Amino acid sequence: MPAPAAPAVEKVPSRDIRRSTIIGWVAGIVAVYDFILFGTLLPRISATFGWSESHALLISTLVSVGTAVVLFAIGPIVDRIGRRRGMIATVTGTAIASAATAAASGAGTLVAVRSISGLSLSEQSVNATYLNELYNAAEDPRVTKHRGFVFSMVQTAWPLGALAAAGFVALVSLFLQPDQWRWTFLLATIPAVLVALLCRRLRESPQFLAQKAGRVAKERSAPFAMIFRRDQLRNTLVLAFGWLTNWMAIQTFSVLGTTVLESGKGFSATNSLLMVVASNLVAALGYLAHGWLGDRFPRHRVIGVGWIIATAMFVLMLVGPSNAAFVLVTYMIGLFFLLGPYATILVYQSECYATECRATGGAFAFAMSQPGAILGGLLLSVFTGIGWGYGNAAMVVGAGACLVSGLVMFAGRTVTRQAV
Repeated sequence: MPAPAAPAVEKVPSRDIRRSTIIGWVAGIVAVYDFILFGTLLPRISATFGWSESHALLISTLVSVGTAVVLFAIGPIVDRIGRRRGMIATVTGTAIASAATAAASGAGTLVAVRSISGLSLSEQSVNATYLNELYNAAEDPRVTKHRGFVFSMVQTAWPLGALAAAGFVALVSLFLQPDQWRWTFLLATIPAVLVALLCRRLRESPQFLAQKAGRVAKERSAPFAMIFRRDQLRNTLVLAFGWLTNWMAIQTFSVLGTTVLESGKGFSATNSLLMVVASNLVAALGYLAHGWLGDRFPRHRVIGVGWIIATAMFVLMLVGPSNAAFVLVTYMIGLFFLLGPYATILVYQSECYATECRATGGAFAFAMSQPGAILGGLLLSVFTGIGWGYGNAAMVVGAGACLVSGLVMFAGRTVTRQAV
């Protein structure tokens, strides 16, 4: 007898689209805020526990490993429990990570509790899966047609969350001593708990409900196995290698941006910090531009072109004069094209996979960012340790990996956008 027809996907009213978009944006700010806060306060944490710089770097690396494990695990869970519960779980995990960090008693406990922050970082991937399913089922056809640009507005939560973390640390530093960093993490739990409660107002995505109601055999397959099947394998490998190599560039030019500017170009610490703050504002514009472009051209090509242009700008910055205006222009343009495509790649991921493994595929690709960050930092340490200048090391590790990531994205398949 013929297989039963797949359940129809219910259309999502505009009021639910607006509510979910706003909550998703706020949740993104809170999640990124917690993730960035740890890196910002690591020097103070190190001083409290009496760690050397190398030991602090080891702790940071181990936290990245633990974070990657959580990122790999969250996708299959969200494909089982649903997008709404996934959003609640990731933001709740953010609150738990902040509170537990305040109670850390040493290296072991800190690594364990900060690994939970993989939930806060994974919010970005779960958010992308959830919102893009809603946008594709929107009553308003304009939302579906321009969902890349709409999601890019949500993605501005990343630079805004980073700025919020830096601003909050600066503010509480006026009232707290450096060794009272635990209070900073405790205070950070308050917005996370409030947003987790707010996420309870989200509606489940109609695609997940339709898949759950369908009960067809393939939907009982293991989501992780599905992303490596023949029809999904190519994009899985392209996305994974793209995230891994590009996060080597992120580690070089964004996470360690002040180091590049100070050691590689001879800028003062104050000027370097101001340029990194400005870079977050540039990143927000980059998200919007690439989201708009991705609605008009194949998304994987928009991503690839953006990362190749970023490579060219960073090479110019490193080999060009140390003139402030020249470095400012090339660095900002480089970050515009390095960071901006992330709004597009998150949408592209949601289009690459079927509903039953969509969260798994997106989370797996996203999780590869952590090995990329570890490898990038390790290679920078190795090259500078054997006597290379930081500028030369950044050229090979950062710019080289950025170029590779851009070229890799052209191997991705053009997907049917209405398949979401």
